[in-house]
Amino acid sequence: MIRLATERDIAAIAAIYDDIHTEEEAGRLTIGWERGVYPTEATAAASVSAGDMFVCERDGMVVAAGRINKEQVDVYADAPWEFPAPDEEVCVLHTLVVSPHCQSRGTGHAFVEFYEKYALENGCPYLRIDTNENNLRARALYKKLGYKEISIVPCVFNGIEGVGLVLLEKRL
Repeated sequence: MIRLATERDIAAIAAIYDDIHTEEEAGRLTIGWERGVYPTEATAAASVSAGDMFVCERDGMVVAAGRINKEQVDVYADAPWEFPAPDEEVCVLHTLVVSPHCQSRGTGHAFVEFYEKYALENGCPYLRIDTNENNLRARALYKKLGYKEISIVPCVFNGIEGVGLVLLEKRL
């Protein structure tokens, strides 16, 4: 079940962030994030407060989360999008996380399908996502689901220096 997150979900979302940081620090995942910089509990709290954080529950536990809105990251402005679209018709999925304990169970796929349905229901046939160029697992998932990599932009992303931000898009 995927639903809008509430304040009660913030700790569970932050726990997923921490688990991902731990896996990355141990060399078992490569996402490109930094503990204490991004994402943090404050990241989750701000998204919940903004009313655009969604969570996926399995057996009563939050196992994935992501932010869905129309906020395009500043580096999107100069991207060579294949589908130039008016801002009001673009939906963006930010910071999709799946608990390392639930990976390879279709959770990420289900979340992206929810995102696509949500976007269409809200008048947005143009979808955009970004991910760190080092996050090969996310890049493979998005490619499998029909997203096209448009460019890789060097930037400082959410306080993390030296990020190659992969910009992806899909038209529904």
